[in-house]
Amino acid sequence: MALVVFLLAYLTRRRLDAANAWSGDSLWRTAFRGHSKTAAGQEAVKWKGLLLVAAPALLIAIAEWYLTDIGWRMAAYPLEFVLLVLLMGAPGWRSPLEAYSSSWARGDMQAAWHHIKDCLPARDRGAAASPDEMHLILSRTLMVDIFERFFLIAFWYVVGGPAAAFFVRGVIALRDHWPQAAARPGFSALAELLNWIPSRLLSFTFGVAGDLAGWMSEGRRVLAGVTLKTDQVLMTAANGALTGYALDPGRFSQIHPDEWADYGRRSLDAIRDLLNRSMLVWICVLALLVIAGVK
Repeated sequence: MALVVFLLAYLTRRRLDAANAWSGDSLWRTAFRGHSKTAAGQEAVKWKGLLLVAAPALLIAIAEWYLTDIGWRMAAYPLEFVLLVLLMGAPGWRSPLEAYSSSWARGDMQAAWHHIKDCLPARDRGAAASPDEMHLILSRTLMVDIFERFFLIAFWYVVGGPAAAFFVRGVIALRDHWPQAAARPGFSALAELLNWIPSRLLSFTFGVAGDLAGWMSEGRRVLAGVTLKTDQVLMTAANGALTGYALDPGRFSQIHPDEWADYGRRSLDAIRDLLNRSMLVWICVLALLVIAGVK
């Protein structure tokens, strides 16, 4: 049943993302709004934020156990569906990416940057000194965002149920939206810890869903990179799994200078196709686990 719940939630969430509807970030920001003020010297305190996400996660786990104990486990599945729809999703990407691709095709890199700069983390908004760097920053941000909003939730839902999925999504929200900026590095470190196994599992999936030979020559190195961060793992693995220099704009411009105007769109399409195929692989693996009686 977990497969059916996740599959329905995933398909629903994809439709909502296409319509740019139901952004979960606004709900998290509203939940954190009451903690915008804190005593001097307490700005880096993290326990309040962790309590805000850990307490509901614990309640969800208790409710799931209770319903299972009394034989009403089926009653929880509709609630899990709604919860997954709210936890997953990355709305807001479609329009900026379309405008970015159109601007790139016209050769208007300034307009391309204008369309996507608000989608990037604040630390990266001043780093795009060239079209190559701009595109790699965008690609990295898009890939990590989709990973954390879909694959990360899927992994922890399968491993630990809805409570684990809620807690993990809450940690990501704390890292991005907690009012006290001094506490965010601590939440970021915890997020990297929670990302460690799923990101490497996805990097392996890139090899299965993409160019296995290219991934074997380059992408597999990230599996042994204990200290590599999530964005490094995903970008390195995707670069090996993608053909046509989709994540190597400098090399592409040297080999195919006449096709440079189409590079932005082709590269983004390749990234999205790889992520979609990778999710299909995960769903197939989950189906096999269900058939084997593991889930």
